[in-house]
Amino acid sequence: MDRRPNKLIPADLKTTPGLDAVDAVRIRVGEVAADVGAIGIGVYSDGEVPADLGFDRDALENAGFTAKPGTTMVLPRAGEPDLVAVGLGAKADAGAGGLRDAAATLARAASRRETLGLRIDDLAGVDAAAAVRALAEGALLARYRYTVLNGSSKHVPLAAFTIDVPGGTTEPVAAALTAVRAAVVARDLANTPPGHLTAVNMGEIAVELGARFGFEVELFDKQALIDLGCGGLLGVNQGSVEEPRMIKLVYTPGGGGTGHLGLVGKGIMYDSGGISLKPSDPMHLLMKMDMGGAAAVLGAFVGLRDAGVTAKVSGWLMCTDNMPSGTAYKLGDVLTARGGTTIEVKNTDAEGRLVMSDALVLANEDEVDAIVDIATLTGAALVSLGAATAPVFGNDQATVDLVRAASEAVDESVWQLPLEQKYRKQLDSEIADIANLGGPFAGATTAALFLEHFVGGTPWAHLDIAGTMQTEKDDSWRTAGATGFGARLLLETARTFAPAS
Repeated sequence: MDRRPNKLIPADLKTTPGLDAVDAVRIRVGEVAADVGAIGIGVYSDGEVPADLGFDRDALENAGFTAKPGTTMVLPRAGEPDLVAVGLGAKADAGAGGLRDAAATLARAASRRETLGLRIDDLAGVDAAAAVRALAEGALLARYRYTVLNGSSKHVPLAAFTIDVPGGTTEPVAAALTAVRAAVVARDLANTPPGHLTAVNMGEIAVELGARFGFEVELFDKQALIDLGCGGLLGVNQGSVEEPRMIKLVYTPGGGGTGHLGLVGKGIMYDSGGISLKPSDPMHLLMKMDMGGAAAVLGAFVGLRDAGVTAKVSGWLMCTDNMPSGTAYKLGDVLTARGGTTIEVKNTDAEGRLVMSDALVLANEDEVDAIVDIATLTGAALVSLGAATAPVFGNDQATVDLVRAASEAVDESVWQLPLEQKYRKQLDSEIADIANLGGPFAGATTAALFLEHFVGGTPWAHLDIAGTMQTEKDDSWRTAGATGFGARLLLETARTFAPAS
């Protein structure tokens, strides 16, 4: 790993420790053994209470347990596993998402126990395979912690998890592990301090992961980017002492692929705002996660082979930090993107769209059938939909619907916002082909309209994950810190992708 000696970073520091933690967990499907640390028993808010709890409905309610989703009641027992009542809500509302949440709730309630079991006697109509997968994902994602730099962490990694549900088999566990690996890679990368993860390091990690998970990686250094004419990425990089990298990923399934999907990820390794310097506030502290889009794409690639994706998938990770210095790009500068479009810089803190412009042109040159891009792009996305839901835009409803369906399947919430063409004139420039900033309102929309300029007529969807990239505290299977939002969603999008006939 290429790191500056003055940073004093140990040579053996793990870059994706979450992968090791996931691979160390033993997942069984069947009866829960008596030697586990804690046994969870699912309880609906209606219907019979499982007899093994030893309490009837009135007793549970008197103790304050309502069986609502996200609730638990822990009963420690001497010489026996802890017994944990896990709320499932009403049977009529049962679904894979609720089961994922239930497993996460148990994993957090019994956070000091390294071996867990969860028994649910009635799946209330949920398919057994979907239930097993969701339960495995929930437990694994909830027990994730980024502790590699915390020598005093008291986190207890999960060692074993047993799933006991009617009709359950081990077959869906593999799909759960594949999805979780995608998410934890994205989480690990976004949680890593910016001094420990430069654009160059991101490329090195991608090479290691590609060799392990079956995809090709090509790295483009500064000179290669100059040769390609990638003026968006080069412009943003001007203020940095760290080299930029464009990381191209290519997954080719056996048989050549049924269609060709392009994924583009914003990889701003740290965003100070550049000359348009951000205030020193809590949001600025989170700007090590401004590469969350690139992390999500790389995480998705980790799962493509094992998920059996049949389409060819190419990815472009546009990586640099955005720093102020005597050489930084300036307000009023004009950058020339790949393909020749000139861009007037009206704000150096609207840099993500600049680096992505080059990638969108390159994706079109590769003749992909559709493009999905993902970026921590605008504060307006957070303001409009909050931290739980990401806006999705697009020029092709079928592509947007593919992303929406994937979102629903993996429980990473998105909501379509209009790509309102009336706002496009806000990006007009008197001295260049386009400006990188619109007016004071609808910032997520004008950012999407900027990207659309470089997409052309290719079917395209855009995910703005500025709000969903992190959570301040544990929330179901979303562990505090980087959420890895988008990795599982993109993996599912690729798995279900087929080009328009």
